[in-house]
Amino acid sequence: MELSVIGNSDFVTGFRLAGIRKVFDTESIEVDAAVRSALEDPEIGILIMHNDDISKLPDSLKRALNESVQPTVVALGGSGAGSANLREKIKQAVGVDLWK
Repeated sequence: MELSVIGNSDFVTGFRLAGIRKVFDTESIEVDAAVRSALEDPEIGILIMHNDDISKLPDSLKRALNESVQPTVVALGGSGAGSANLREKIKQAVGVDLWK
């Protein structure tokens, strides 16, 4: 399983430097197309996106991201509920609430 990141060049640069290879830079590909591609890739286990990019997606893609177990989607930054959302995603993926 691999980590993947979708976002603008400022957002993905740090992840590239950390060694993540599956990076979708939204300056060269549309966010919608990048999300669809990531959801169809069986090698991606965790998908990292910025909350602002998720909020711009059509409702059908937002629903697909929220219901996705593989890849597990982690939203960072922006105005979303980060840690609560991350807790729910881990609980959904693992099947256990690790914070209890």
